[in-house]
Amino acid sequence: MAGEKEVRVGRVVIPADALEWSFVRSAGPGGQHVNRTSSKAVLRFDARRSPHLPEDVRRRLLDRERARLTSAGALVITSQRHRDQPRNIADCLAKLSAIVERALVPPKVRRPTKTPRSVVKKRLDSKRRRSETKRLRGGIAE
Repeated sequence: MAGEKEVRVGRVVIPADALEWSFVRSAGPGGQHVNRTSSKAVLRFDARRSPHLPEDVRRRLLDRERARLTSAGALVITSQRHRDQPRNIADCLAKLSAIVERALVPPKVRRPTKTPRSVVKKRLDSKRRRSETKRLRGGIAE
């Protein structure tokens, strides 16, 4: 079941053979059966060396998802939200799709705005008034 899913997001297609799955026992509710089944899905995707990601997308993905990366550059996604393995697999794939989708969008370039003329004029007028007030306070020098 896990080996037949691929991830398609925009121009990026990650085939099923690039995804590595493992299953472990899940925490949470489930009664006696929970001690015998491995329903938690763990997805590993080697984002650093994957030929399926364009370079700009890879850079953004590695930057934004530092907390989910192993030292080798593998992206680790887990899901134990549901009691059954197939739904957790689908959840992992949805999380991977969302991560790749966010990495596809290049960040907006911030262009600094100029200080408005009215603000500059107001500041200079204020300095002029303050200067005049201090000048008038001075004593008469003889």
